[in-house]
Amino acid sequence: MQLRPACFFALLVLFTHVAVAAAPPGSGDLPPSALGRDANDHDVRVEDMHGKVVVVTFWASWCGYCLKELPILANIQKLAGADNLQVVAISYKEDHDNFRKIYRTLRKSNLVLTYDTKSTISSAYGVTGIPHMVMIGRDGRIAYVHVGYDESMLDTIANELNTLLAAPVPANTHAP
Repeated sequence: MQLRPACFFALLVLFTHVAVAAAPPGSGDLPPSALGRDANDHDVRVEDMHGKVVVVTFWASWCGYCLKELPILANIQKLAGADNLQVVAISYKEDHDNFRKIYRTLRKSNLVLTYDTKSTISSAYGVTGIPHMVMIGRDGRIAYVHVGYDESMLDTIANELNTLLAAPVPANTHAP
């Protein structure tokens, strides 16, 4: 069987589109908007935090490193100030009951805790395992992505956060 040029071209376009759509967002890209629903069932979106540095981290109750990381990120957020830095911690592939248990433990941390039980957000961010962190600059673009990191990356992550926090707030940012 021989493919006609028109069929071949259509298949090529289709496969190219699928390959491009499947590529996870990286440095310089605009991040996917949706960050999940919080414990009060409100939508959390990236654009609602424009002008802040946003750290999106994916975690699970069975990830020991993730549970160590969340209080550290909460402390960094507290030191930087809520006007400058927002950490969004997305529960990865956990059922809602497990999310609620961890939420009760961390609710005073001032982290935005969301859940992604159907993996739609993690898929949009290209998450295939944890820990997975995406740092978004004040301009709303992804600055850094870290996958499978551990304590040895803390200095690098701290330096990147300091760089992002030192950047000026874009002129077109309005306080909510």
